[in-house]
Amino acid sequence: MIQEPARRISRQSAIRLFAQEYKEASLTEEGSGEYDPSFVITKIGAKINRALVCGVIDRMERREGDSGPNYTGYIRDPTGSHLFNVASFQPELHPDFEELMARFENGDRFLLALVGKARWFETEDGGMFTSLRAEEFTEIDRECYTNWLVETAEATLRRIDAHSTSLEADLNPAALEAAGVPHDLVEGIVLARGHYGDFDPEGYRVGILQALSMATGRTSLDEPPQPAAPTLDEATQPEAAGDQPTPEPGDAIDMIIETVRSRDAGEGVEYNDLVTALVHAGHSRESAEDAIDQARDQGEVMEPRFGFFQLVPE
Repeated sequence: MIQEPARRISRQSAIRLFAQEYKEASLTEEGSGEYDPSFVITKIGAKINRALVCGVIDRMERREGDSGPNYTGYIRDPTGSHLFNVASFQPELHPDFEELMARFENGDRFLLALVGKARWFETEDGGMFTSLRAEEFTEIDRECYTNWLVETAEATLRRIDAHSTSLEADLNPAALEAAGVPHDLVEGIVLARGHYGDFDPEGYRVGILQALSMATGRTSLDEPPQPAAPTLDEATQPEAAGDQPTPEPGDAIDMIIETVRSRDAGEGVEYNDLVTALVHAGHSRESAEDAIDQARDQGEVMEPRFGFFQLVPE
C-alpha cells in the first residue's frame, strides 16, 4: 500500500511590529486543520502567526503549575509592552529564562529580542488580549535594537500606506492589487477592513516617530511610552508651570486604586497601563513599580491573572 506523503507545513515568517499595533488587535483567524497556522490580524492588516519583537525587559515572573514551572514577562518598546510566556512544555528554554530572571531580580535591565507565536485570550464579554508564546530569545545590544526599531518603523509605515491606499479601491483582492496594495498585504487588509471598519492610523504614525526618536538617540531607551502632546488649554493651566510638589508614595497607591476603579471594565487593568499612568503623574518608573507591589501586598488590589489588576472586593 502506497501512503500519500505528509503535507508539508511551511513555517510562517516572523513579522516585525510594535506593541501598540499588536495589543489593539481583536481579530483572529484559526486554521481549519490540525497543522494549519492561526493568525492575529491587526487594524492595518498585519497577519501575525509569528512575531519578532524587541525591547527592554519590564517584568518577569515564574509560576509553578501541575506540569512544572511557566514564565511570563513584558518586553517594552516605544509604543507599549508585549506580554509573552514560556510554557511548562518548553523545558529547553527554562534554564536560559531562569538566568535572565536572576539578573532581573538583582536589578539588571537589558534589551531582549524574542520570536514568539501569536496567542490570544477572549473574555466573556467579547474582549481580547494578545500575547506571544516564546520560541527563542536572546539578549541584544543597543545597535541591534536600533536596527530593529528602524526596520519595524519601516514595516509599520508600509502597512499604514497600504491601508490608506486600500480606502480608494473596492474591497476585493483584484481591486486592491490594481490600486497598488502589495500582494503580501492584500489578504490581511481585506480581513482588517471588514472587521474594524473605519480606522485612523494616526496613533501608529506617532509610534513610528517615537521609535525613530529613540533610534536616533533623542529619547532614552528606558523611557516609557509618552502621552500625546497637551492641547493649548491644557498647556496653559497653572499646574503645567512645572512647580508641582514631588508626588508622595501614598499618592501613588491612591492613584493606583482610582485608576483601577475607573478603567477596569471587568478584565482588569494592565500592569504597564498602571505604570504609565503613575509616570505621567510625576512618579519615577521605579517608584511606580514599587507602589504597585505595595498596593498588592497591602490588599488594595489583586492580580487574578498575570499582569492585570483589579480592586479587592469589599
